[in-house]
Amino acid sequence: MRSRFFLTGIFVVALAIQPLMAQTSGRPGGHKHEPLPTPVNLKVLPKDIAPEQLIRIMRGFTGSLGVECSFCHAMNPQTHHLNFPSDAKPEKAAAREMIAMTRAINDAYIAKVHDPDAMPEQKQVTCGTCHRGHSTPEVFIPPPKEQPVPSAEAANPE
Repeated sequence: MRSRFFLTGIFVVALAIQPLMAQTSGRPGGHKHEPLPTPVNLKVLPKDIAPEQLIRIMRGFTGSLGVECSFCHAMNPQTHHLNFPSDAKPEKAAAREMIAMTRAINDAYIAKVHDPDAMPEQKQVTCGTCHRGHSTPEVFIPPPKEQPVPSAEAANPE
């Protein structure tokens, strides 16, 4: 009985680690991850930023603006891949300006607001604050205030 449980346990462990072994072995069908390249041509983000952190930031931008990477990054016509270091698209220059703007707003103004009840994420301006999932900032139009309807007695005082 114990040997049957032991063999079943060995079988389950072997099934569980098999996909991990395929990933690291480089065999066909396995997923061999190459290291991400070091980011270049960074002008407003830290030049020593880790590639994984840069990808997280960029994904945040795409979500906040409802766009894909190609919105700011030019396509390389030879490789048909995005050329991330390229400054060919004016949208990339605008994005850099917007990053600098939000940083300045947060540092010069929002950081000085004392609100002990606010969570840290509520104490910052982000791309999503204005863009709200659109490539151009969303115009905020406050809803009209409902005015109380005057009663018949208030309209005709006697």
